[in-house]
Amino acid sequence: MENEIFWQAVTTNDARFDGAFFLGVKTTGIYCKPSCRARLPKRENVEFYRTPAAAEGSGFRACLRCRPATVKAVDPQIAKVLRACELIERDELVSLDDLADELGVSPYHFQRSFKEIIGISPKKYAEAKRMEKFKSEVRGGSDVVTAMYDAGFGSSSRLYEKAAENLGMTPTTYKKGGEGMKINYTVTDCELGRILVGRTIKGLCSVAFADDDAELEQNLKEEYPNAEIIKDAGVLKSFVDEILQHLAGKQKRLDLPLDIQATAFQMRVWELLRKIPFGETVSYSQIAEMLGDKKKVRAVAQACAKNRVAVVIPCHRVVASDGKLSGYRWGVDRKRKLLEHEKAV
Repeated sequence: MENEIFWQAVTTNDARFDGAFFLGVKTTGIYCKPSCRARLPKRENVEFYRTPAAAEGSGFRACLRCRPATVKAVDPQIAKVLRACELIERDELVSLDDLADELGVSPYHFQRSFKEIIGISPKKYAEAKRMEKFKSEVRGGSDVVTAMYDAGFGSSSRLYEKAAENLGMTPTTYKKGGEGMKINYTVTDCELGRILVGRTIKGLCSVAFADDDAELEQNLKEEYPNAEIIKDAGVLKSFVDEILQHLAGKQKRLDLPLDIQATAFQMRVWELLRKIPFGETVSYSQIAEMLGDKKKVRAVAQACAKNRVAVVIPCHRVVASDGKLSGYRWGVDRKRKLLEHEKAV
């Protein structure tokens, strides 16, 4: 979360953050202050440091344009808000009044300042931190229930409600055709024809198969007609490499960040799909039973059909109760090939 805040400050050249942190650009070996007007680097090439000494200790040299080491003081308001973020990270359940008291400001003033600088309220920030902790513990091997309570969620319904909110794109953004979003994408060869991989600054928003580039690009534009869509293979290299390794059977688990819109129910289904082991399948009815309602087989199938990130959310591993391969957004033949290849591996 802190790095996301810093990156947002960099992209907007927010001078209020000067002195609060410094960014080192790995491709140039230079470190700058957030307000530097040099060309914006790619996110994956940036590392953040709290002091010039820390940046220089990692081998970076000061930018001659913005002279970051000359910053003498940090904006007091920024310092207090970042201090509040640290307090929330230590205790996501800390109250607004306690935070304001610790920082020596009124709750009203603190709430307003925090939202203005961070973009969300302290409460929303704490919820995001809980979700981040939950995901981290699940990736680390904890079972869902243990991770849920350790992260501070009192019930599964509360967890999935917040999971849907924090998965990425808001319903409003999606309904507006991605208005205000920037999507980078690339198209390349894979075992199943051509594959398009698209991402926003938050994560993957599209992974799709087709036989030709024009069809893939047209589908992406139709999905997000109002977004700024730019072809850029470089910014997607690490994502594409992982997906291709996965398709080749060399990397059996994909755990990539996503920026897709989902209902709470879809989120629950997709989280279960991501737990299906490589090379195995489950039925739609089994997923419905895991959700606690055997009657929701059709709803499960619809959630699978709404998936827009092929293989990252492995909806191809869900089959009919008799083992037959039913519909697949990118063609039943591709679904068959995926499953046959995974079982062979």
